[in-house]
Amino acid sequence: MSLGAPEIIIIFVLVLVFFGGKKLPEFARGLGKGLKEFKNATKDIKDEIESSTDDDLKKNS
Repeated sequence: MSLGAPEIIIIFVLVLVFFGGKKLPEFARGLGKGLKEFKNATKDIKDEIESSTDDDLKKNS
């Protein structure tokens, strides 16, 4: 289930109506920071799993 261009435009217009033009940059900045933190956390979890899997393989060898 992905969003197409019309859906993104509708969401953008709704956000603009609810928050106004002045708050939009702050909202976008906060959203970007949140996505970056989520991406970093996901990467950390993936690295942790790979590390523990590698350690288990070394112990069993």
